[in-house]
Amino acid sequence: MNRHSDTRPITGRTVLICMLAFFGVVIGMNAVMIKLAVDTLPGTDVDSAYAASLAYNAEIRASHDQDARGWRVVGRVERNHDGAAVVRVEARDAADAPLTGLVIAARLSRPTDKRHDRTVTLSERETGLYRGLAVDVAPGQWDLVLEATNGSERLFLSRNRLALR
Repeated sequence: MNRHSDTRPITGRTVLICMLAFFGVVIGMNAVMIKLAVDTLPGTDVDSAYAASLAYNAEIRASHDQDARGWRVVGRVERNHDGAAVVRVEARDAADAPLTGLVIAARLSRPTDKRHDRTVTLSERETGLYRGLAVDVAPGQWDLVLEATNGSERLFLSRNRLALR
């Protein structure tokens, strides 16, 4: 008696169908993962690495100039229950005198996705005290980027990580 008479033999056609199905699933999943990766890519820190490399020496000089000024610029962010964030900046020079007349730009930047960045317009409310409001700020980790200029020249730049509740 033949015990294997009720099983079907493996043919070339069966092997071909199994191989096509296997590679079809692998290629299909790779396509889905590539699509998801491209759609969720938060972007890059700089638009042109070449342009950033050309400006590298100027950034080093600006950093040394900033250190030589001895300024103390402190930024604080408080998130309200409605999602708005109040940004307060106090700027003082090396002699601890308030710095006035600066144009200070603030940006709340998401470390993981720059599409959620918020630019905050600051105005000088008191001598050396600047304040602004950002709306729709989610809780979590943010970078507070402060840049002070006198109109044409950048005088101060800082980036500080903070957690908002």
